[in-house]
Amino acid sequence: MLESSTIALTPVAEYFKVLSEVSRLQVLCALKTGAKNVTEIMEITQLKQANVSKHLQILAQKGIIKRQPQGVSVYYEIADPIIFDLCELVCQSLTVRLAEQSEQIKQLENSALSKSI
Repeated sequence: MLESSTIALTPVAEYFKVLSEVSRLQVLCALKTGAKNVTEIMEITQLKQANVSKHLQILAQKGIIKRQPQGVSVYYEIADPIIFDLCELVCQSLTVRLAEQSEQIKQLENSALSKSI
C-alpha cells in the first residue's frame, strides 16, 4: 500500500526510474522467454556488449533480474515476473489514452470540416 512519506515512496520512485530507460526495457523483454547470457541478449536487442552489461548490472542491483552462473557463462533471468504485469497495465492504459486522443482529434476534424462547409 502506498504511503505519502518520502521514506516509503523513495524506493518506489527508484524502481520506476530503473524502468524509465528503453534499453533496460528491451533487456527485460529479451528475458521474458527465459534465461539468457549477454551474447543472446545482445543478439535480441541489437545493443552493444558494454550497454547490455551496464543495464544488466542496474537491473540486478534493484532485484528485478538475477544472475545464474553456468560453467564459464552467466545467465540472467527475471527475478520477479510481476514486472510484466506492471508493463502490461501501463500498455493497456496508454492504449486507452491514445484511443481517446484519436477520438478527440476526429471530433475536432469533423467540427472544422462542418464549419468550413
